[in-house]
Amino acid sequence: MVGSIKNVLFIIVLFTMQLGFSQNAMPNLQKKGNKTQLIVNKKPFIILGGELGNSSATTMESIEPIWAKLTDMNLNTVLTPIYWELIEKDQGKFDFSLVDDLILRARKENLKLVFLWFGSWKNSMSSHAPEWVKLNQKKYPRVKDDKDRSHEILTPFSENNLQADLNAFQKLMAHIKEFDQKNQIVIMVQVENEIGMLPTARDYHPLANEAFKKEVPAELLQYMQKNKAKLVPEFLEIWKTNGYKTSGNWEQVFGKGLHTDEIFMAWYFAKFTNKIAKAGKDSYAIPMFVNAALNAPEKKPGEYPSAGPLPHVMDVWKAAGTAIDFLSPDFYNPSFKHWNDLFTRQGDPLFIPEHRFDSTAPFKGLYAIAHYEAMGFSPFSIESVSDAKKEPLGKIYDLVKQLTPVIESNKGQGKIDGVLLDKENQLQIITLGNYEFTFKHDYTLNWSDGAKEEKWPMSSAIIIEIGNDEFYIAGSGIVVTFKSLKNKNLNTGILKTDLGKFENEVWRTIRHFNGDQTHQGRHLRISVGDYEIQKLKLYTYE
Repeated sequence: MVGSIKNVLFIIVLFTMQLGFSQNAMPNLQKKGNKTQLIVNKKPFIILGGELGNSSATTMESIEPIWAKLTDMNLNTVLTPIYWELIEKDQGKFDFSLVDDLILRARKENLKLVFLWFGSWKNSMSSHAPEWVKLNQKKYPRVKDDKDRSHEILTPFSENNLQADLNAFQKLMAHIKEFDQKNQIVIMVQVENEIGMLPTARDYHPLANEAFKKEVPAELLQYMQKNKAKLVPEFLEIWKTNGYKTSGNWEQVFGKGLHTDEIFMAWYFAKFTNKIAKAGKDSYAIPMFVNAALNAPEKKPGEYPSAGPLPHVMDVWKAAGTAIDFLSPDFYNPSFKHWNDLFTRQGDPLFIPEHRFDSTAPFKGLYAIAHYEAMGFSPFSIESVSDAKKEPLGKIYDLVKQLTPVIESNKGQGKIDGVLLDKENQLQIITLGNYEFTFKHDYTLNWSDGAKEEKWPMSSAIIIEIGNDEFYIAGSGIVVTFKSLKNKNLNTGILKTDLGKFENEVWRTIRHFNGDQTHQGRHLRISVGDYEIQKLKLYTYE
């Protein structure tokens, strides 16, 4: 009897240990200092990503020519859609063969995957819903505009719409867990894609009209009161203007206008999406996020995909989206710093799942990983390049890949920063450790061949403090000079500058720089067109 009890206890302990291992082994997010790390296979991971074009992964035949380009550009992660219309062509009958094939091929290529769930909404529209949803508008209703005209956007006010999407996503996540948890190829999931309301600021479907007349949910009002001191200023101002009311319907609390229509829709979009995310996490609790199509300042709600997870309504999304880990910006405008500042102003992590694949993308990616200590970066339509081996993105990704252990060990400690430079922004000053660093664009050197050119290429760099007076500086197209912060009467000089690389996480010096390479000890330089890591040691003298 005693032996039997011991055996039962042993089995329970073993099961508990296995369960704990299983939970710890899942991709997850953890805090490091004041930043957030993505943990994959129990190690910090920076996504050096690329997002496939919308239809590139609809068949394995279509994606076959793309894999070599991805590895040639030093990607470690591919962001690819999973299409509701393809995995549930007939209601209740699921085909995950394409999902499995993508996971297996990514594993063969030593790549991770971030799946983008093209479910109820993709770029606001419901284009990827299955036929059986689209052809049954009575059961699966769409939004209506103020002229009672329907649009190809499933209304978030329908329980049938919610349950259909939720069931498919939950089945998908359960399958991914069963098929992939051991290898962790799928490391995150984006829930829906660029949610937003068009062409009016709010839905006028009868279900929406009924909800609009009701009291603002207590859940939102309680969040607003609890977080009043840190609400984003745009949202706080709306509440303040209407007298900080803590009860009433939507117009009573927020006033009449398009701004209230957008807040109302943001709540219901977020609640719908949160229920999808929660159901998915109940099956397989890996990180889940939503992405936003950024609004133009001159556009009014309804003229852009309004009510999505945008900075001015992010408090609404946070209040409703408790199962959503973070909100992310998609970039198709040049105001990179502006929008990233807005997405991180409440201390939230940054991940950029989609950026126009233009000549600025590689340098903005490095800047995001450096200045914002972002979890990753991903240009869109990554397969569009003709010669992947020559792409600057691959050269930048190689630098970050080498530096990842150094970046992650120093993350959230105030020891990392970055610069982003061009002709309009030629200079940036950073303070780190005991020094002030002045970064200038390489073309500011009067002997530079490119200095006279009208258009300057973008340049960027990351700087990491690794010890007293020691730093790594990596990037392209920068010139750096130094000043002491401890004693401004002292001169600052270069004690040592080495060009090198990391091999198996160990630094190897390739070349020692001095003389002309450091302007006789006066600066560190990485020319435009070069992509380097330099290890710098400074000192001061009278």
